[in-house]
Amino acid sequence: MSALKKLAGETVIYGVPSIVGRFLNWWLTPLYAWMFLPDEFGILSNVLAYVAFLQVVLTYGMETSYFRFAGRSENPEKVYTTTMFSLGATSLLFILIIFSFATYISSWIGYKGHENFVIWMGITVAIDALSAIPFAKLRLDSKPVKFAILKTINIAVSIVLNLFWIYLCPKILHSNPDSILRFIYNPKIGIGYAFLSYLVASVVTLVLFFPDLKLNKTFFDRLLLRKMLKYGWPILVIGIAGMVNLNIDKILLPKLLVNSVNPIFELGVYSASGKLAILMALFIQAFRFSFEPFLFSHYKDEDSKKVYAVIMKYFVLLGLLIFLGVMFYMDILKFFIGSTKSGYHEGIKVVPWLLMGNLFLGIFYTQSLWYKLTDQTYFGARFAIIGAIITIVLNVLLIPFFGYMACGYAFFSASLVMTVTSYIVGQKYFPIKYDLKRMGFYLLLALFLFLIKNALVTNSIYLKLCFNSILLVVFFLFIWIKEKRDLKGLFNFVGRVKR
Repeated sequence: MSALKKLAGETVIYGVPSIVGRFLNWWLTPLYAWMFLPDEFGILSNVLAYVAFLQVVLTYGMETSYFRFAGRSENPEKVYTTTMFSLGATSLLFILIIFSFATYISSWIGYKGHENFVIWMGITVAIDALSAIPFAKLRLDSKPVKFAILKTINIAVSIVLNLFWIYLCPKILHSNPDSILRFIYNPKIGIGYAFLSYLVASVVTLVLFFPDLKLNKTFFDRLLLRKMLKYGWPILVIGIAGMVNLNIDKILLPKLLVNSVNPIFELGVYSASGKLAILMALFIQAFRFSFEPFLFSHYKDEDSKKVYAVIMKYFVLLGLLIFLGVMFYMDILKFFIGSTKSGYHEGIKVVPWLLMGNLFLGIFYTQSLWYKLTDQTYFGARFAIIGAIITIVLNVLLIPFFGYMACGYAFFSASLVMTVTSYIVGQKYFPIKYDLKRMGFYLLLALFLFLIKNALVTNSIYLKLCFNSILLVVFFLFIWIKEKRDLKGLFNFVGRVKR
């Protein structure tokens, strides 16, 4: 029991900074949306999409390899040193490439004249790749408090600098042009200050890790490195496939909108609207943060499969409540991404597809327990690759005709196919009797209420909100009445676990 308490406590400390950090970074969206037009927001989204891929490539599965080999080695310092030398060499090489070809790269991705953006984010990615292993070492050495502090510092520096450069400096200089801030602020940089903020935050984190970067050269082991690379390359494949599912649309959209006057503007509209669907993604991340430790701790319990089925049902129900909540109160939430005149609000029509795509992706993650518990994680790679192929194909085929709506269609389709495929295969290796009929009924009920909401035509926001609130209460009460029995059973199980 003490081991479980330690696991739960450390899981909270490790997980909370990531979830809170993502939530706080989400709150930078209104800052960007109200301060910049969609074309500048589009630049941010496009560059960060490339960054997401580069982060996976530059770590090339070494974080997982480090856990695997250091955890079983009699000399974990040798594993740490070997890993750091490898990542240090590749990160340095990447920085040299960025500096050498910044002009060419900025032209290729469509930002000629903004070589500084490429250089700043290139250095940031390289530093983050190098910092990944010291963070992993803290986890392996059971130092969750230091881990949380460093993560929090990184997030805090990034957010404070974003607010300082993007909001505070322009405001002060507008009222006082002779302020000393004019020497450290250039309005021409614009959205580039977001990139600069990320860079400074990464540098600060690396500086705080300096004591951990003193390595013994004699500990470097080439044979060990080869073994680690061999172990880690499948992780790289899975990571790239996952990034394709989540970010390739932001790269393909401006490339494939050949008939658009301003593709980056449309990308900005799409990306900002997509931030409204992040609420579902945050819910999924928080759920996985608590569910996965529970999964591995109690899979031997006699009635665990029954509990997994009940948990899945409530995951779906909570997801549907989030879907309805976001869509029913969109008349308020839309101001999170700028004013009506900014142009962002025209992208709201893609939000339902992104919300549902995230919901099915969450179902897929929750359902993934079967291949994790049966040590058949290669199935996860296969499903991720299937999703990546669907995402790429549909985006390439549909973007020229449907614009950013195609991105929503592709994301939803890939998530749905991955979920259905995982369920069919999983029932063969680890059968769980999910209550498909009831979950399907709740899904149809939510979609029916959503259609009723859309059928109301009125210019009164207050009338809309009142009507939508009634619909949401109807859904909630209906669920409560139908689920009393299972809720009592779930609480009884949790009570037994605690005892």
